[in-house]
Amino acid sequence: MTPERARTPWWALGLAVRVVLLALLLWGVLVAALRAFPADRPLEDFRAAAGAGRVTHVGYREQDGDVYRLTWAEGPLVWRQVQGLSAGDGPEIYSVERLHRDLGADRPGPAGPERDSDANGFFPDWPFDTSPSGIGWWVGAAWVAAFLIMIGSTPRLGNRWAWFWLFTAGQFGALLFLLLEPRPLWFGPEREPAPRKRWDGGTGCLLSIGLGFAAMAAAVVLGRLTGLLLG
Repeated sequence: MTPERARTPWWALGLAVRVVLLALLLWGVLVAALRAFPADRPLEDFRAAAGAGRVTHVGYREQDGDVYRLTWAEGPLVWRQVQGLSAGDGPEIYSVERLHRDLGADRPGPAGPERDSDANGFFPDWPFDTSPSGIGWWVGAAWVAAFLIMIGSTPRLGNRWAWFWLFTAGQFGALLFLLLEPRPLWFGPEREPAPRKRWDGGTGCLLSIGLGFAAMAAAVVLGRLTGLLLG
């Protein structure tokens, strides 16, 4: 049996693992982008969706018991928001109590005040903020699995420190790792990548800064375009 034929089953298994992990992470990226950039809608749209039982997730910002910003989901890919609600006195006030009445007894969770993400956190937030994504902890588990694979392997493009920075500060390093390591995902078992100099930790840190900015821009574009397509 030739070496190429002997290693084909292991190559196929590795490919399957990479594809599954990559699919989960891409789903997490899509949901996070849509959640970060919900479509603007009037309050009447939310009340109609709540009355019809279509609301699956609710978050809000409140001041002294009055809601001034409301975000809701109708499934993992449909996110809406109401901004600029009045707070204080007047007929246009939308209180937290009234919000809970509109949601009824079958209230989706979490129907509570929104919190700012931990901007000082070292690891990316999006893989682990999966409560409304429809697949629970699977996205976070996929990110952790990719990280452990990176730590336990000898990456081709960069050393572990380089990939560590890309995974963390770079936000989307896990996706790049699954696409490119130990060989590009589209390479067959018989094709070997050309040898190249590996990135060191300093290079990986610099690349992670650029990747972080690119990730933010990609999230904006993805969220806006998908929001337009889904109405």
